[in-house]
Amino acid sequence: ESFDLPLANHHFPNLVEAVFDLEQMLTNQLIKRANTDGSVSVEKSGRISSSHCAVNFNAQFTPHVDSGRGLGQSLSMIVGLGDYTEGEICVEGVPHEIRYQPLEFDGWGLRHWTNQYRGERFSLVFFTPE
Repeated sequence: ESFDLPLANHHFPNLVEAVFDLEQMLTNQLIKRANTDGSVSVEKSGRISSSHCAVNFNAQFTPHVDSGRGLGQSLSMIVGLGDYTEGEICVEGVPHEIRYQPLEFDGWGLRHWTNQYRGERFSLVFFTPE
């Protein structure tokens, strides 16, 4: 590994294991993919296990492309968890329901944001820095 793992990984090893077990379970099913042309495909992911997962709680992101630690990876996978309504992720203006429905997309190349929501919303974003 050419990067340091977050300190929380050492403090909460059971949570880390559960998060990445969830990623494995999700990648073994059909997953929606937001393509660069605005279309959506549904296919078996075939993604390799990620090294990182951003855990967001009640985050409302404005339009952006990702930068920083994950720069260079082409596909992220996001899934929403919790008791909330609305809160889709918009990728280049196209809304995608992610509550218990994973979505792969190029967060470093495609502009995306969170629609408003009501309730308690978590999102898990799996990625691997290059």
